[in-house]
Amino acid sequence: MTAQATYEFKAEIKQLLDILVHSLYTEREIFLRELVSNASDALDKLRITAAAPKSSGAGEGETDEANETDDAPLEIRIEADKDAKTLTIADNGIGMTEAELVENIGTIAHSGSASFLRALKESGGPNGQTADGIIGRFGVGFYSVYMVAQSVRITTRSHREDAQPVEWISDGQGSYTIRELTGTEALAVPRGTKIELTLKDDQAAEFTEPDDLRQVIRKHSNFIGFPILVGGERANTVPALWREPKFQITKDQYKEFYTFLTYDHDEPLDTLHLSVDAPVQFNALCFIPKKSKDFMGFDREDWGLDLYVRRVLIQRQNKDLIPQHLMFVRGVVDTEDLPLNISRETLQDNLLIRKINTTLAKQVLAHLAKMAEDKDRYAEFWREHSRVFKAGYMDFANREAFAGLLRFNSSSSADAGELVSFDDYISRAKPDQKKIYFAYGPSREALKLNPHLEIFRKKGVEVLYLFEPIDEFVMDALRAHKDFALTPAEMAKPEDLASLPDVDAANATDNADQAAPEMDALDALFARFKTVLGDAVTEVRASARLTGSPCCLMNPDGHTTSSMDKIMRSMSHDNSVPKKVLELNPKHELIRNLAALNQADPADPFVEQAARQLFESALLLEGYLTDPHALVGRIQDLLAKSSGWYAKAK
Repeated sequence: MTAQATYEFKAEIKQLLDILVHSLYTEREIFLRELVSNASDALDKLRITAAAPKSSGAGEGETDEANETDDAPLEIRIEADKDAKTLTIADNGIGMTEAELVENIGTIAHSGSASFLRALKESGGPNGQTADGIIGRFGVGFYSVYMVAQSVRITTRSHREDAQPVEWISDGQGSYTIRELTGTEALAVPRGTKIELTLKDDQAAEFTEPDDLRQVIRKHSNFIGFPILVGGERANTVPALWREPKFQITKDQYKEFYTFLTYDHDEPLDTLHLSVDAPVQFNALCFIPKKSKDFMGFDREDWGLDLYVRRVLIQRQNKDLIPQHLMFVRGVVDTEDLPLNISRETLQDNLLIRKINTTLAKQVLAHLAKMAEDKDRYAEFWREHSRVFKAGYMDFANREAFAGLLRFNSSSSADAGELVSFDDYISRAKPDQKKIYFAYGPSREALKLNPHLEIFRKKGVEVLYLFEPIDEFVMDALRAHKDFALTPAEMAKPEDLASLPDVDAANATDNADQAAPEMDALDALFARFKTVLGDAVTEVRASARLTGSPCCLMNPDGHTTSSMDKIMRSMSHDNSVPKKVLELNPKHELIRNLAALNQADPADPFVEQAARQLFESALLLEGYLTDPHALVGRIQDLLAKSSGWYAKAK
């Protein structure tokens, strides 16, 4: 048996580099993001280091000479040479010594930025300077250059006093050369780092075009805190406004940012600028567009918020950052400590994302509630985005806030454009009324003809009008608002409304003053109707809800509304006509006359004809009549008979 021994892992460097180059990133253009991020870190390190006090012997407020910078603006410069097939990325940041170059570039997975931050923390902090702009963490981003480059040359001069410039060259095959520059070569190297890529032949065309390079910068690195110059022209012209104090940002700056983000040249309807510390720390800048992109269900996947970590794009249109019913919100979220995988392209843990999602949802709903204080402005939002927003009926965590933001047309509205909230309805409710009544229909005109609403008009009880199928699901999911139960008008119990006085009893236009036929005559009529209609109806009975119509249909279960029943049948591809209860209005003149005719002659064919006509008319009103030919023929026959009577009466 051999004695226990400890060994170190061995790495095949060439194979490791090959994995980093070919298996880590999904897009070749990512290399530019990584190099720009490294350059930004170098500039940030110089900014922080330059502000550090002298290590010894200096008076208060003095700095080391080695830390003093020249007057040149801190910036990142990118130059391309199409003929030479080269691309150069340079910065005038902190630079590197030979030892630092070996440690940072020659050591795979050693992050100079991570080491810098650790040293900064151990020394007591950045002396009033912020270090949250430093991006690097893993120490592998540099090697992405070999996705596009056949060789790389780095020249760098450290900010340290009397530091000699150094050159580093490698083809990414597992080795590199390094040498100290002297003489005229050294004089030509300024402080900072320059990375020159000799591009592969198949990459030269794409990465030597200035316009293409600017596009990549704007996509991935637009919000880096330092100017990025491509061919002498600044590419990142829009600042990271979400990191700025709100009171310093103008309306025009918000508009510019919104246009950059969405390509929408209209002003946003509203802006939400957040800086959240708990339960998770993040900054967000969100917009509500004036116009909806949800046109007939198109572009349903074109939503989500852009996710940034320290101003670097991680994922465009991340759909986990915000609930789907708030998909109309456009914007960005930037967080400092999101756990990413090594390529920065995917998230390792979605717990923080879920916390951001929950927090953002609450913030957006609170912002909409504030917007709703201006009825005209909120009506503009509702017209454009309500169809998407209503899908929030499944957001049980924010049920009360969601319900308070819902708007409907109603029987009390002057026209179809006037909106009513649940609280508006409650403020107008009758004394002791504890229900909010609603009815579904394709239009106000259709709902005015709905026989189920006649008793509500008679009693002056408001009814919310639902025009879209999703409204039914909203009501079914909410069930109640505050102490008021959400109740379909057709399911309302007539006895609940019977005690209420009529709105205008003196000028009532219904048949309330007409005596109902004797019960024997009514029972006989109901039995005749049931015999004529057979299994098409489950029951024929007297109605206590009708005031102006002769009949209506009711679901026999007493729970499912007609509109919801149609929706569920449509979803299951059921085209059959449901069997319902036929209710007749005993006080209606037509029903009284039919009862008398049936009592005089139980076999009178007119009663049978009327029974079929009334039933199919009720089916027509509810949208179930698929073949109107018989109904039309019957109407024409009845008109022919009645016209003869009318002519004689004249």
